[in-house]
Amino acid sequence: MTLSDPDFQGLAGGLLIGLSCATYLLLTGRSVGISGMVAGVFAEKRLSPDKAFLLGLVAGPLLWHLVWGVWPPITIHASFLTVAISGLLVGVGTRLGNGCTSGHGVMGMARLSARSLVAVAGFLAMGALAATLSHLLTGSTQP
Repeated sequence: MTLSDPDFQGLAGGLLIGLSCATYLLLTGRSVGISGMVAGVFAEKRLSPDKAFLLGLVAGPLLWHLVWGVWPPITIHASFLTVAISGLLVGVGTRLGNGCTSGHGVMGMARLSARSLVAVAGFLAMGALAATLSHLLTGSTQP
């Protein structure tokens, strides 16, 4: 297993996400929810646990580069406009759904929250629908 192996990257990423969420919960007593953190981070004047967590997310690729000597591989098969519109829709959706995949999918599912189970089922269903429609509308044969 090498650094460029997707299985290694998925395993390492999953372990780091779980470790960071568990650490945040132990240190603050609160669940991780990136959309809620981003929404409230600008109201705080001092360095808070939320700001530190978000800085850690941004610093992650830099740390990867410093440790392994390569940038993490990122491949995006979409235009900037598509990514921007998608990001806007995800942001609106997370506010309407009172949470995002980190809050519901990682923390809520771990706590067996019924609300999070329903939210994640909705995320998956809408993601599958969006991907299917995208492939049908663009005629793409690539996954």
